[in-house]
Amino acid sequence: MAEFVRPAHRDINVLRWLAAYTASVTGDVVYFLALSWAATRTGGPSQAGLVVAAGALPRAVLMLGGGVVADRFGPRRVAVISDTVRCVVILTVAAALMSASPGVWLLVAVALIFGVVDAVFMPAVGALPPRVTTTGQLARVQGMRGLSIRLSNAVGPLLAGAVLATGGAAGAFAAAGVLFAGSLAVLLPVRIATPAEAPRRASARHELGDGLRYVRRHRTLASLVAVIGLSEMCFSGPVATGLVLLADERGWGASGMGWVASAFSVGGAAAGLILTVSPRIPRAGLAMSGALLVTAAGAVALGQAPSLPAAVGFGALIGLTSGLTTVVTGALVQTETDPRYLGRVTSVTTLCTLGLAPALFPVVGVTVALWGADAFFAGCGAICLSAAVLGLAVPVLRRAELRPPKTGSAAPNDRNVPTG
Repeated sequence: MAEFVRPAHRDINVLRWLAAYTASVTGDVVYFLALSWAATRTGGPSQAGLVVAAGALPRAVLMLGGGVVADRFGPRRVAVISDTVRCVVILTVAAALMSASPGVWLLVAVALIFGVVDAVFMPAVGALPPRVTTTGQLARVQGMRGLSIRLSNAVGPLLAGAVLATGGAAGAFAAAGVLFAGSLAVLLPVRIATPAEAPRRASARHELGDGLRYVRRHRTLASLVAVIGLSEMCFSGPVATGLVLLADERGWGASGMGWVASAFSVGGAAAGLILTVSPRIPRAGLAMSGALLVTAAGAVALGQAPSLPAAVGFGALIGLTSGLTTVVTGALVQTETDPRYLGRVTSVTTLCTLGLAPALFPVVGVTVALWGADAFFAGCGAICLSAAVLGLAVPVLRRAELRPPKTGSAAPNDRNVPTG
């Protein structure tokens, strides 16, 4: 008789992980808003840009190394230590700000420390889902994670605004620290599966090279990472800037921009909810490419929208299909990856998301200024289309499925694990 597997959304162990993740992401949102607010009040917009960049730079530079740390010491241990460090640092800063005004260099130092810790935390937390649930439940867990992110991005700004209005930057930093402490308290009792020990390499540099070779030689992951980079390039930030410029160009105002952005978030939340309760995703590879095709068409249509209601509708459609793509690609990565390499593979996919999107920010304004907002959204559609074509053109991606491996079988694609 087949063993009963509890659905992820009814598994207390998964729900503990989800609660810890939600508290951590909400803490991130509150922290970044508090940091930007304090920097702006202290040194103006230019100094705020310097402070934010101080946190983004080490996160991008050290992200791949963070994956090595997660794989070498275990993602749960690394996530717990990271949350502890973030909690202590942010609460210390909050205490310092209660007795003195923040200086720019103090905020830069905090941003640098936070960026370094984030570079370790993000690959670790991304590698945890396969350790807290079965392979067949990964799509549901990714859907739950998507819902968590949408909830955190909705609640975080409201909480930060309320605390900044009543307690200033010190109160907001304290609120972020409390959220990190709550995340840590819930994460500690989470039970995880421990995979077979990976052979210890001579150095962290060797392990990093080993992980990059693993991705490059893996028939599915190499193409999947390219699809993730292309699909996330526009929707990790540049589209938000494009929406502002589109609303200004069409005369919809700030409220119109807000309606479209909200519709995008609602669509993403709907995708997460649907995939959380769905028992399985048949033909996952084709579903991913199909969602990308619809996203590409929706992006072009949004740039051509004749009215605000039409733009809101297209925004919801893009949110739904891009949310579906994010869940499926995330689940495929975790299904295909040998658990010993999950931290390093997660660091590569995260770097693709964070590294490629910022490169488009300067392009947004230039494109809209020269050719209009419709040209920018047409470009986003073309990038999504290229991701969809890649997904359809590569046979292993086109035929990819989300299914648990047979009991006693080797890890997926073990033959692709490099030995040198």
